[in-house]
Amino acid sequence: MNGAAENANDPEGGVRRPRPTSERDHLHRLTRVWAVHPVYFLTCCTRHRQRVLASAPAANVLVEVWRAAPRISGWTVGRYVIMPDHVHFFASPHSAAKPLGAWLRDWKRWTARQLETTAGVTPPLWQPEFFDHVLRSAASYTEKWDYVYQNPVRAGLATTPEAWPHAGECEPIEF
Repeated sequence: MNGAAENANDPEGGVRRPRPTSERDHLHRLTRVWAVHPVYFLTCCTRHRQRVLASAPAANVLVEVWRAAPRISGWTVGRYVIMPDHVHFFASPHSAAKPLGAWLRDWKRWTARQLETTAGVTPPLWQPEFFDHVLRSAASYTEKWDYVYQNPVRAGLATTPEAWPHAGECEPIEF
């Protein structure tokens, strides 16, 4: 199909968007966030959805790097849930923090290196992309947390969220 046909009106009256030409074309990041200390809901997935994260050694590496983030990159990580093939976590930058993309690039590199040596994970570990959502209220934070906290139960990995050993909080994040 040529570009003109892809952009033409569809039979139901809507306008079709061109198909993404690369993996990154469908993700649009804000170039500026106006909140003083925004809170992000983040999701990072393993490449090919490898199920390598939900073990004590892997979880310990991820949590240790998140706990070091304020000192190393200016980001505070709050609550998190580590699933076998992805992680959900909440984070907020300090005033001199690295940009979000640079921080997550470095985080992925550090964790991949450490997981290779401590947990025997074969690189490459992470998908190049990540999902981010800027939270707008304490209610939004609570709603997202309630959803991800239930992930292990929905996936059949635990009978209750409290029974899942790979969830917790590094530092409290407040609105």
